[in-house]
Amino acid sequence: MRIIIETPQPDDEDVVIVRCASPDQRLITMLLAYQNANTELTGYLDDKIVRLNYQDVYYFEANESRVFAYCCSEVYEIKYKLYELEEMYTPLDFVRCSKSMIVNMEKIEYLSPLFSGKLEAHLKNGEKIVISRQYVHNLKIRLGIEEVDS
Repeated sequence: MRIIIETPQPDDEDVVIVRCASPDQRLITMLLAYQNANTELTGYLDDKIVRLNYQDVYYFEANESRVFAYCCSEVYEIKYKLYELEEMYTPLDFVRCSKSMIVNMEKIEYLSPLFSGKLEAHLKNGEKIVISRQYVHNLKIRLGIEEVDS
């Protein structure tokens, strides 16, 4: 398989063309999930209402029945449940890393092992978060460093 990425002219919109002999269900599901992914969400900070792009979010965290989006230096409250964000953003490289947290894999600089099978994710903004033991396997699969169990 070849992947070709071209930069459109300034006035052209982005277009994705998939050329394949027989699209399987996995490919169709992936494309539909990506097409339907909501890439912007509304964040609340004090008296401000801000449109956030998913690429700016380092991680989402649930705390005391509220959900927050942690960006480079600001923290915004989000009006979604954590499981809703997980469904919305899994196709866009977000992965569950604990019962109360979803991390943007693009924002992980490196991982280091901790005791009891946990991992510590060092994020590009200097923060560190812990990947719970029960979510380590799925994260490693998503990163391509461990194989799916048969």
